[in-house]
Amino acid sequence: MPVKDIPEKEYPAKDIPLKECPEKEYPDSYYAATRNQHSSYPELEQSLDAEVCIIGGGYAGLMTALGLIERGVNNVVLLEKHRVGWGASGRNGGFVFGGYSLSPQRLIKQVGLEQARALYQFTQSAVNLIRQRIDKYLINCDRVDDGVILANWFKQQDDLHQLQDFMASKMSVDWQYLSPEKLSEKIHSERYCGGLFEPNAMHFHPLNYALGIAEQIVSAGGKIFEQTGVINVDDKAAVKKVITEQGVINCKHVVMTGGGYVDKAMPALKRSVLPIATYVMATEPLGEKLNDCLSTRAAIYDTRFAFDYYRPLKDTRLLWGGRISARTLEPSNLKQALHKDMIKVFPSLSSSKVDYVWQGYMGYARHEMAQIGQLSSNVWFCNGFGGHGVAPTTAAGEIIASAIASNDTTYQQFESWRLPWNGGPFGPAAAQLSYWWYQLKDWYKDKLD
Repeated sequence: MPVKDIPEKEYPAKDIPLKECPEKEYPDSYYAATRNQHSSYPELEQSLDAEVCIIGGGYAGLMTALGLIERGVNNVVLLEKHRVGWGASGRNGGFVFGGYSLSPQRLIKQVGLEQARALYQFTQSAVNLIRQRIDKYLINCDRVDDGVILANWFKQQDDLHQLQDFMASKMSVDWQYLSPEKLSEKIHSERYCGGLFEPNAMHFHPLNYALGIAEQIVSAGGKIFEQTGVINVDDKAAVKKVITEQGVINCKHVVMTGGGYVDKAMPALKRSVLPIATYVMATEPLGEKLNDCLSTRAAIYDTRFAFDYYRPLKDTRLLWGGRISARTLEPSNLKQALHKDMIKVFPSLSSSKVDYVWQGYMGYARHEMAQIGQLSSNVWFCNGFGGHGVAPTTAAGEIIASAIASNDTTYQQFESWRLPWNGGPFGPAAAQLSYWWYQLKDWYKDKLD
């Protein structure tokens, strides 16, 4: 079913000055302020036929679309309710490394060593694929290929050695031990005591990466429509109907994504995830002050359950994230709270200003694992990446694209984690209590230290 022609003057993009459409723009963030592209894709204006219709313009949808196109499936339509990368894909910390929200230790307990290792390897391969795509498609996204450091918040070193041994022996992944003295050469803070360095990791500008992938999809013949929300999906017949306010996409396959922003048009997905808020800020340019804090370009996070994560930016800012909440309202003191977290680690930055602060929602499932699979005949889903999504969404896109293009059954390896009930009205409260419990455990361990 070929996609109907759209007039060239209306597609693929129309430049719209930011001031002319503020209600259709990105939420205020450092990423939005420094994005490379200030153009938009059109709204859907007529009903179309397609081979595949993808709902959601975040990483999961974009990577599925590109994966299909790279496999020769060109009549692909992607629908986004807001803008490409509008949700978590354009607001996250920018860390690119392997793994899922569910730890590899728990993966092994649930499915055994062999399958757990294979599942983890999907994300390791995805990191390499992201790297290759950035190079192949010349995506300007401020990639820093200098690894990621897990900094130890506590004095005990045994946990680091055990984790290093586990990753090497069970996951075949090389994490390098950093002694307290070696770590202090890289991170100039008395807060940490040793760490682990993951060399096959990187960090980047997540929104510019999403926009670069979208540009490649369109240049290769795919169609992207923004400001096009889905009202319903009729999947009863062989030809599926994705119904929007502007028109209907008639297609053979439907791929549902959405993360923490999935809405009632996809009830099975909405019932299965909790939107969990996370918070990020970016300082003013620090100049030499940044060198006083860091002698590394690696991204950094720490060993607490409720950890901080941060990374140096190319303009000498420090991007800092942390704290999560099941509550939907942004805290009134968010800037002060994140700034306070930062100066616990770097007291010398106490007088440094914060230029940007924002929040976003991650889609968490109760099982904490990525949700990748088939809902019904030719209706696919990939969702619930839980704050660890850059590599897993890429892996999911490859898995779903391969299933559609060549009947590959790799997606069945995720059958153990489908779409569990999120707890309904009780889910957010349970998630918040769980987070507070782990915070308390971190606090108690710190006191014992």
